Amino acid sequence: MKRLLFAFFAVMLTAGVATAQSYMVVDSEKVFKSIAAYNEALSEIETLSATYQKQVDDKFAAVETLYNNYMAQRASLSQSARQAKENEILSKESEATKFQESLFGTDGELMKKRMELIQPIQKRVFETLESFAKQYGYDLIIDIAANPTVLYYSTKVDFTDRIIEALK
Repeated sequence: MKRLLFAFFAVMLTAGVATAQSYMVVDSEKVFKSIAAYNEALSEIETLSATYQKQVDDKFAAVETLYNNYMAQRASLSQSARQAKENEILSKESEATKFQESLFGTDGELMKKRMELIQPIQKRVFETLESFAKQYGYDLIIDIAANPTVLYYSTKVDFTDRIIEALK
């Protein structure tokens, strides 16, 4: 009787565990790269980043030129003139650093542009993932693009291509 009861509980436990494993695997990188608007946004951000970097490099090059000129003239300058040039160089360097931060910082222009272009696409993808998971009864979505610790998964649980189709 004890064996029968134990076997019954073992079967029930196994059935409970099997039904609790309601998950799907998605490669978010592949999903995003399949969206033309995402690729265009990345290209636009890359172009903007290169433009901003050139502007920052120009500002720092101007500071370096100012410093080199100062070093060449330093010996012939009076103490007060040297102090004035040093202050000017420090001021220009600080200005260049602030400019760089205004473009590339966490609240900079590039981040704002990235949010403006990428966030609506991300929202659409995440809403599609959520809708798909709810429609087919999945409780968990594992992103294999962002989780390098996933060592193996069955292609039966990889729904990347179905998500891409759902986004079209």
